[in-house]
Amino acid sequence: MARVKRGVAAHRRHKAVLAEVKGHRGTNNRLYKRAHESMMKSWAYAYRDRRNRKRDMRRLWIQRINAASRMNGLQYSRLIHGLNLAGVEVDRKMMADLAVKDEQAFAALVETAKQHLPS
Repeated sequence: MARVKRGVAAHRRHKAVLAEVKGHRGTNNRLYKRAHESMMKSWAYAYRDRRNRKRDMRRLWIQRINAASRMNGLQYSRLIHGLNLAGVEVDRKMMADLAVKDEQAFAALVETAKQHLPS
């Protein structure tokens, strides 16, 4: 039986890993073992941070809505409560976009929430 030499496959795999870690610092983009460790860690960070990005964006939207609603004389929590009582279903992403781009529409939302809040 013929002998299988694995150098070509290993070289191809090493090249792929080194291409993946281009831009990493130090020996993490030169030495295969360090590069592979760095690549695996970067994948773990990317997986984790895809979830964290969703949290960060929601926090940003809430901060923008809070700032805009306070300029219209209402706290964030009271705004959300008033909108829930009014049956308005606008998500935080859209409200933050309104707060930044269309201040009159956001002010109308705030007025709707104020009308449905108990005195």
